[in-house]
Amino acid sequence: MVTREDTLTIKTANGSGSLAPIQWMNRLELAHDTSYYKKCAAGGVLSCGVMHTFITPLDVVKCNLQVNPSKYKSVWSGLQLIMQEEGMRGIWKGWGPTLVGYSFQGAFKFGLYEYFKDAFSAAAGPENAHHYRSLIYVAAGGSAECIADIFMCPWEMVKVKMQTSPAGTFPTDFGPALRYMYHNPVETGFPFGSMSPLWGRQIPYAIAKFGCFENIVEGFYTHLLTEPKETYSKPLQLGVTFVSGYMTGTICGIISHPADSLVSLMSKAEHKGKSAVTIASEVGLVNLMTNGLGSRLIMVGALTGVQWWTYDAFKTVMGMGTTSGISKQH
Repeated sequence: MVTREDTLTIKTANGSGSLAPIQWMNRLELAHDTSYYKKCAAGGVLSCGVMHTFITPLDVVKCNLQVNPSKYKSVWSGLQLIMQEEGMRGIWKGWGPTLVGYSFQGAFKFGLYEYFKDAFSAAAGPENAHHYRSLIYVAAGGSAECIADIFMCPWEMVKVKMQTSPAGTFPTDFGPALRYMYHNPVETGFPFGSMSPLWGRQIPYAIAKFGCFENIVEGFYTHLLTEPKETYSKPLQLGVTFVSGYMTGTICGIISHPADSLVSLMSKAEHKGKSAVTIASEVGLVNLMTNGLGSRLIMVGALTGVQWWTYDAFKTVMGMGTTSGISKQH
């Protein structure tokens, strides 16, 4: 007979009938409590939701450079052209779903990253957690992003459709645009039609975003600022955060750009019903890799730097310290 209270008992292999207890798996002892992860999620909302909304005009131009490169030649000329055709309102298209979608994404991405980083570290044990810390960063970042994107995908689809549709062909107000997408799922693919290319864009981005950032920060405090991090002023620590974030963003932008182009191209009317693979083969790998890349590197590099700075500034205000390294276990 098998019973379980705090332990699980099973018959021994020799068949004697005596019982040998084996300990039931204990719950992982994490480095932080639930309130810590909630604060990290709140910092993620500020870092992603607010910051992405702030740069909506650049995002509008970037998406149109990807979708219609024959019309939109550069960031500056693209901004001027959109303003000529649609006014100031045109360059702010999609700010509503951007705020909602990236707030959801930021909360889950940063909150779950910190949780997974602690959980994977606890599961590995102190020695392995330190030795394999880079693997833990990328595993935690990828896992968190996979979940976060599910909550972002519907809003990202609305945003891209609003930003890339020719003037007068699709609602530019959030409410009507969302209702149209919701009531026409066959035409628009709403709410998860862009899930695969979104994961293709965001998961490599997140792996680079967290893995590169943590290692670049560690490099600063290992080779340039060799005293314990806590001995340096908070402004200096946040300066390291921003520079590390900007360097990380440049890498992220290059890695994730082809999938980002696909997400934008899927919103075009002529690509209705086509799979991401079909669109990619028609457009060509070179175009996917290069159309709008310059504007995206400007946007993603600066945005990632500001995102990390905002996140770490929030953590600093909350008394949690700046991000770097595997958390020490209790």
